[in-house]
Amino acid sequence: MVYGVIDKKSSRYYTYLKAVFDAIENKQVKYNWLITDTEIVAHSSRLDALNTSVHWKHEDGKPIAISAPEYYFLSGEELTKIISEDDSQWIWGVLSGFEKSIPLDEILKYPLPESNGYEGFWKNPPSIQHPLATMEIVPWDSSCVLLLSTNKEVVENFKKAFPKCQDLSAYISQ
Repeated sequence: MVYGVIDKKSSRYYTYLKAVFDAIENKQVKYNWLITDTEIVAHSSRLDALNTSVHWKHEDGKPIAISAPEYYFLSGEELTKIISEDDSQWIWGVLSGFEKSIPLDEILKYPLPESNGYEGFWKNPPSIQHPLATMEIVPWDSSCVLLLSTNKEVVENFKKAFPKCQDLSAYISQ
């Protein structure tokens, strides 16, 4: 079973992953992460570690928004370190969490997840896009964040941290 929440009322701007990681009690370190379809508002050059390419720049030459290559694959520890050093705003993206025993070549046998192209986020029951993933974090156009997980505790912890969020199934049914 997949449990899901949508948060579009707790913050003026979305998505800052450090707050999400804090809310899920840093469970992200238990997984490897396939990160796809991203657009990030960069605060520093730390995101260069993700092999990103700059789309827009301030007049002073510093990056504003970064769009990623086709995908990244990082351990939860690597992702946590990057976010702790640069908690930039993620406008779009899908962060799919996998058990560490699942190799990348198995993961890549399936289509790469898309943030704005997957209807399963918006149909009951909601579903995780990648069939091998156990969790997905989806920054959605700066307006909300979706969290889906097969681990109910992860979703419940998120709800406690962000009491204005809604159960995704209930949101879809409105």
